[in-house]
Amino acid sequence: MIEVENLTKRYGAKVAVDGLSFSVTPGKVTGFLGPNGAGKSTTLRMILGLDEPTAGRATVFGVPYRSLTRPLTRVGALLDTRTVHPGRSARDHLRVLAASHGLPATRAEAVLDRVGLLAVARQRVRGFSLGMGQRLGVAAALLGDPEVLLFDEPVNGLDPEGVRWIRELMRGLAAEGRTVLVSSHLMNEMAVTADHLVVVARGRLLADTPVDAFVAAHADRTVVARVSDPEGMRRALREQGIDCVREDDATLAVSGVSVEKVGLVASAENIAVFELTASSGSLEEAFMKLTQEYAEYRASTGGF
Repeated sequence: MIEVENLTKRYGAKVAVDGLSFSVTPGKVTGFLGPNGAGKSTTLRMILGLDEPTAGRATVFGVPYRSLTRPLTRVGALLDTRTVHPGRSARDHLRVLAASHGLPATRAEAVLDRVGLLAVARQRVRGFSLGMGQRLGVAAALLGDPEVLLFDEPVNGLDPEGVRWIRELMRGLAAEGRTVLVSSHLMNEMAVTADHLVVVARGRLLADTPVDAFVAAHADRTVVARVSDPEGMRRALREQGIDCVREDDATLAVSGVSVEKVGLVASAENIAVFELTASSGSLEEAFMKLTQEYAEYRASTGGF
């Protein structure tokens, strides 16, 4: 549904997006991840025809976004919630958008109800909180019942209930067979929302893979071993070149090996095993490991 081919965007000497290529397919949530300055927002703007590429192209349904007839009925997007006229009510804002595409005014009430804003439909947008503005932006994206949806940092300003709501909404939209692309810096949230990842840094593609495969490839595997003789177990592991850290009186954290390997070492040393638990690491750990050299800003770890 979304195709990005050798997409490049330069601002003078600065290269914001550098030969980027990936596709986003229906039926799953695709997380679009990268550090600050990675080119994510610029890429989304080029997909939506808001910025002109220096080279390459981005298409939706096989054509540039600007070529779509009644685009709100094909593509919905949340990029910047501050573009709403502050003097309008939420309902009037959506009715204007609906009228521009020949949609019935009743669609405004329908999407306000879906995002939980029906009770404040007559309130002026200038009085909305950040979270309410996010919900209104989602309502606008859903207005034309589009097949493709793009969200840029949709969790900003949402309370815990709102975070859960947007997560379930995105997964529900994907389950309906829609194409969902979401950019976010919240790794823990992406871990439970996204099915697939496109990871970029400095405008270039670093990974295009399912979430599980990404974590397995880039996060360290750890086995938690609770044994009768932790010191003897640690010596035996280190003799085989296996790293481990003692966590308490009976527990070791063993890195880079399987549960089976740890069990075999314990058996060979006649050490009783009380627990062996494998952990494949987290999405945050995998992301940080892959992108640490591309961080735009680094804070000092020293004191004042």
